[in-house]
Amino acid sequence: MLVILLSFVRAQVQFAICGFLVLSFCPVLLGQNTVPGPRPRLSTKADVQAIVGRLEARYRGATRLEATFLERYTENGALTRLEAGKAYFERPGKMRWDYESPEKNVFLVDGKNAWFYVPADHTVMRVPAKRSTDWRTPLSLLIGEMKVSRICNRIGFAELPVPEFSADVMLYCEQRGASNAREGEDSGRKAASPEARERVYFEVEESSGELVRVLVTDPGGVGLEFRFANWRLNPELEDSLFRFQVPPGVAIVNGDLAAAQKMASP
Repeated sequence: MLVILLSFVRAQVQFAICGFLVLSFCPVLLGQNTVPGPRPRLSTKADVQAIVGRLEARYRGATRLEATFLERYTENGALTRLEAGKAYFERPGKMRWDYESPEKNVFLVDGKNAWFYVPADHTVMRVPAKRSTDWRTPLSLLIGEMKVSRICNRIGFAELPVPEFSADVMLYCEQRGASNAREGEDSGRKAASPEARERVYFEVEESSGELVRVLVTDPGGVGLEFRFANWRLNPELEDSLFRFQVPPGVAIVNGDLAAAQKMASP
């Protein structure tokens, strides 16, 4: 589960994020990302399954994960919000996103509730984790059984968008539930075209299976992208990291999915 309000901050784009991200994402922000070089076309089912197998094997043996992340929010191709920080994952069902730039925020899922905390607001929103139906769900892969088939009904190579790095491949994921929704349509109606459906992509390093990017776009032109770097497997972390302690003087607001999504809008 990954929901609702990973982008809780309403700040606009600030390229000063480079100072926090060290060297991991600065070339990307400054337009110096590596141009993909020519690579033999991979197209067989066996090729896809081999890469998916490496992705799953890369993280399956770890009960805890840590990574630096960059989050980009776009509307109709225009960048509207850029945030960065560190993310932590613990199986089963726990995660923590510490946003450091442009403003400190915390998004935490403790297995029972999701917490959204902006220190400057002196308020924390609490939402039952089971109400999670947000389109960021593909990242739940990292706190689940690490089986791509759990979230993807179909997966294959994507020509577009192109990978950021020549050693990577881009995989297209058709999320589970999409096919069932189409099968439920009236027989006289035409099935939704790919352009009319939400699209999910994974950029994966071909040789190691390391997850580099997750991209989600919807038919309305809204896009969410997560770039990851500096992965650590089984880092030494305190258990308290995945428990939200309400600071003194901070009010708890019991929210719902609709309210949380509204607050997440820039």
